Amino acid sequence: MKSIIEILKEHDIAPSMQRVKILEYLRNYKTHPTADMIYQALVDDIPTLSKTTVYNTLKTFTEKGILLALSLFENEVRYEYNKDPHIHFKCMKCNKIYDLNHSFDHYNDNLVDGHKILEHHVNLKGICKDCLKVEN
Repeated sequence: MKSIIEILKEHDIAPSMQRVKILEYLRNYKTHPTADMIYQALVDDIPTLSKTTVYNTLKTFTEKGILLALSLFENEVRYEYNKDPHIHFKCMKCNKIYDLNHSFDHYNDNLVDGHKILEHHVNLKGICKDCLKVEN
């Protein structure tokens, strides 16, 4: 696996401490966080971190193709390092968002009913298995 610094340099981004920590957080935690969630998670370790820095860094990472900015279920943008095709599942009880890795083989030819598919997103809502265990 490439280092965070290598990834940033490959995308022509100077690897500042804040940028490294933000990308490291997104690579390690697959929680689809908002910019505010990332800020809250990192501010204790980086007291000089500002929300503006987080927002600007996420914008740069998204523009350079390192991250995906997702509007999944609400009027908020969440960020994700995983760019492989997958389904998002949001639990309506605990509000966690999970990646479900299911086959997308039927899109391999990039054509559906004669339409060229450039990207696709599948978002599901329900009750996660952990919350179901608590109910039973």
